[in-house]
Amino acid sequence: MLTIGQLASYAGVTVRAVRHYHQIGLLPEPERDSSGYRRYGAKAVVSLIKIRTLADAGVPLSQIGQMLDADPSTFAETIQRIDNRLHDEIERLKTSRKQIAQLAARDSLALPSEVVRYLDRLREIGVAERVVEGERDGWILVAARWPDHIHEMIPAKLAQLDDPQLVRLYRVLSEISESDVGDDSRLEEVADIMAAGMAEQAANSGETDPADVTPDDLPFDLLDALAVESDPRAQRLLDMMRERGWGSWTRSRPERLADPPDQGLSSRS
Repeated sequence: MLTIGQLASYAGVTVRAVRHYHQIGLLPEPERDSSGYRRYGAKAVVSLIKIRTLADAGVPLSQIGQMLDADPSTFAETIQRIDNRLHDEIERLKTSRKQIAQLAARDSLALPSEVVRYLDRLREIGVAERVVEGERDGWILVAARWPDHIHEMIPAKLAQLDDPQLVRLYRVLSEISESDVGDDSRLEEVADIMAAGMAEQAANSGETDPADVTPDDLPFDLLDALAVESDPRAQRLLDMMRERGWGSWTRSRPERLADPPDQGLSSRS
């Protein structure tokens, strides 16, 4: 006959585990003998080993009692259900590991690989990190709204980076990003370059415009708001774009005339 310590040691568990199994009714608790100790027999050892084996295999303690008393068919069905659950959990954990690994590279968080390559290209042409970070956050909004169209957008965006005017735009934006927030002396130049570039883009029917994908204004409003929240000077730039006939820098279509006030419609295309 074994003491609780000997029982736990033989079965490869802790004394605390044995007591817990007693508390939840998984392992019967023997009466104390004349010396005041609880003594366990061979059947208790066998039962405890079975419990430990099932628990180590991932079977919830709440199901182990039923499985110990189940017939072979019921036992097999229960094991299959548990195996399916574990398989699903393993797949979920694999996905989580991939996402955790991406945290080491902030650009990869919530962004497809095509966009990450685009951001890397911006760095290669000398774009300031603050501007790249703004682009990254904007692409997070775009990717969330149009996940199936990213692969269509990026080739055109990469091709645009061969345009000296666009490189000039990013250079000026980079210099502005590193200047005092009260300095807006170069915004006129930025607005001129952007307006000219958007006019050319609008004429290029081969490019994928998010505005062609959905009539929803919310993503564009969020992109504009993101820029303004990141740098107050963006609001002045947005006003300059509207003065040049564009609803914002996030659409490649000119702003249409405002609808009559009683229509209650947005004047931005």
